[in-house]
Amino acid sequence: MSSPPVARTPRLPRLPRLPGLAPASPSAPARAVPRGVRVPRLLLRATTTASAVLGLAQTVLAGSFLNGHYEALRAHELTAMALGGLLIAQLPVAALVRRGGGAGGARGPWWPLGATALLLAASGAQTGTGYERAVGVHVTLGVLLVSGLLFGLVGAWRPAPVPPATSEAEPLAESESESESESGTGSGTGGTGGTGDGGDGGSGRLPRPTAAGADAVEVAP
Repeated sequence: MSSPPVARTPRLPRLPRLPGLAPASPSAPARAVPRGVRVPRLLLRATTTASAVLGLAQTVLAGSFLNGHYEALRAHELTAMALGGLLIAQLPVAALVRRGGGAGGARGPWWPLGATALLLAASGAQTGTGYERAVGVHVTLGVLLVSGLLFGLVGAWRPAPVPPATSEAEPLAESESESESESGTGSGTGGTGGTGDGGDGGSGRLPRPTAAGADAVEVAP
């Protein structure tokens, strides 16, 4: 006895793949940040990290001096000079980030340049109050200076903006809409032509002559 035939499931047609619209997979690599954006930000991260470390070291040296270790005062002075020089070197780096550190080569954020200039001014004032033995102002300004250095460190280590990739979806959509509008116009023209072929809207009668004195009798097919 032969077995009954097994019904085959109809195979669905494969949809055409549009160019430039590859399926997004979760394992797809992220777009790389251009070199002109990456290098200034790496330099900014290096300088802000070093200045934050020096600022935290200043707090340790100041506390050691207040505990009676007077030899820490010299190290505190040298660290303040190193911090001022590092902030001076950070100014051109912040200017580079402002010039071309944004997405797609656009202007980057303005805050690194403004924050670096403000921190440099605060560092100079901090050194002046230290030499003048104005301990109250020196300690207060030192706390604000270290806080500003830490905020700059956090801002510099934020992810850099990625330039948007050029997408071909919009041109494809526009071309599809144009083709649809053209096809719709063609069908409308065809409908008008069908009226002419059928005579009078497909009624089977010839059109009545409009000339003067021409009273023709309608002829049925």
